[in-house]
Amino acid sequence: MQEKQLRQHLGELLSGGNAHLDWKSAFTGIPPKLRGVRPSGLPYSIWELLEHMRIAQLDILEFSRNPKHASPDWPAGYWPKTQAPPNTAAWNKSLKFFARDLAAMKKIVSNPRTDLFARIPHGTGQSVLREALLVADHNAYHLGQVLTVRRLVGNWK
Repeated sequence: MQEKQLRQHLGELLSGGNAHLDWKSAFTGIPPKLRGVRPSGLPYSIWELLEHMRIAQLDILEFSRNPKHASPDWPAGYWPKTQAPPNTAAWNKSLKFFARDLAAMKKIVSNPRTDLFARIPHGTGQSVLREALLVADHNAYHLGQVLTVRRLVGNWK
């Protein structure tokens, strides 16, 4: 019973809500002209944060399930090359892939056959539990930054 509750809590944590903003709310209603704006004093735009979150989440997901996965170079491989999305299609594709990869992580966590505590064989001591918490923590941190940027550009209530 406790393991079932743990899986449920992890799924909720990954989804956002409770004490964290959900990712869909954070990225809804951003006009295209604001997606690449870096407010004064900040080194990133909303696009850069979205892409960073997507890339890092995919890296963690793939590490969790694929022993042949190679992580991007740090730090350049974890950030987009452009300050703004090249077009609306790129923005929508990034959101779509972010959602897909988050759902995949939630599926791994919710699967009763996944041993949340076992060491990932190709890792250095990591477990699926640790990687799921890392995704949730990383996303929550950067979603807070997204809201900061949105406030500074006048796009958050």
